[in-house]
This record gives sequence, structure tokens and C-alpha cells, in this order.
Amino acid sequence: MPLNIPGILVPFHLLINPRLVIPALSVRDIRQLDFVALKAAGYRGAVVDKDNCLTLPHHDELVPELTDAWRECKQTFGEGNVLVVSNSAGTSQYDAGGIQAESIGHYLQVPVLRHNTPKPGYSCIRGVRNYFASLPSPVTDDELVVIGDRIFTDVVMANRMKSGDNGRGPLSIWTSGVWTKEAMGMRWIEKKLVEAVTKHTNGENQYTTQPTLLMQTSLKGFGSASREDLRDVCVVLTRLH
Repeated sequence: MPLNIPGILVPFHLLINPRLVIPALSVRDIRQLDFVALKAAGYRGAVVDKDNCLTLPHHDELVPELTDAWRECKQTFGEGNVLVVSNSAGTSQYDAGGIQAESIGHYLQVPVLRHNTPKPGYSCIRGVRNYFASLPSPVTDDELVVIGDRIFTDVVMANRMKSGDNGRGPLSIWTSGVWTKEAMGMRWIEKKLVEAVTKHTNGENQYTTQPTLLMQTSLKGFGSASREDLRDVCVVLTRLH
């Protein structure tokens, strides 16, 4: 099985910037997200992981419990503005012929990014940017939400896309629930790392004006967020956007 070199190198990057692992928001799964409120806050597109976020690992069909939430996501952001980015389907390592990407695109009714470098590699980030820039109405980084169940891939990729002194970029959303147990040891390490970095950085003054910290404060840390909580937070984000 090919190694995810960009993922393996993340701990070294964290020595320079440990905040890369901090998500803006943590929910159990996409059913806790109010996509209409996110759209009202200025977000126009979504990058979504596949395994254990939308589907069971190694399956192409949507988890049935997510049907309504997934429909709302697609209807809210619109055709083409929701992109699945997986480290299995659409990659040159696991899906060289693109057969799995085609199958997932069929079942989920959204495009699947074709890329050569796994998340959170910078080549994959360029692929995401190129896709959204190519749309009839281009979507910028700070108009994206990035949703996924892994810290070292999904959350780090979203935070690497932030730029400038104000750290503008995608809204990173960590889905902490697991539909099928997979890599539980690594998930435990990721969770503990997020807790440690959050505890260390939350007291620093430069975070008080960041939308990510406002979201964390409003939702009292990384607990499960209700749709009502998220709508309140999006009012704040609308004022900052």
C-alpha cells in the first residue's frame, strides 16, 4: 500500500506551526451542519472527504443516515460547488484509471477530484484551487468549507490553504464520528494533539479576533454543535466576512 508522504510529514510541519491541527468546528457528522446558515455567512462551496465522512471505507454509496443532510449540502451550494476529495478515489496511487472516482461521482452526484498527491499535500491543494477557479462563478479559498474526519489530512489541508496576516481561508470542519472503526490508534493521537494544541494556544491574544476562535468559544470548545448553535455562530461570521 503506497505511503501518504505528505501526511507522514505533518508532525514535522507542526513543530513550526502547531495550529495547523486546530479545526474551526467539530461535529459528529454532517447532519449537525446547517448548510443554509453557512451559505448565508458567505460560504459558497464545499470540499468533502469520502471514507467515514460520507461513505463507509471502501464503499461508494452514501451512508443512508446522511441522505437528507447530503441533499441539503448539494442543493444549498449548487451544482459543481461541492467537490469530493479523497485519498483513495481519484488518486493515482489507488485509482489510476479513475473507475472508483466515476462510481463515487455516480452515487454521490458530485465531482471527485483527480489528483496525484494525497491530502494534505500542496499539489492536492493546487488541484482543489484549480477546480474551484475553473467554475463559471469561481469560488475563492475563504468561500470554502472543508469537511473531513481526519486531522492530519482534512483539517491540515484546510489550514494550509489560509494565507495573509489575517489567516483568511477555508472553514475547517472536523467530523469526529466514525461509521466504521478504522485507524483508531491514529485517531486517538490526532484527538489528543488537537486538545493539547488548543489548550496551549487559546490563551494567546492574537486569536481573539479570529473567526475560528469565535466559533470555538461560541460552541464551548470541540463538543458537538447543534444546528441552532451553528446558525448563531454564522451570524458572527457574516459580520467578519
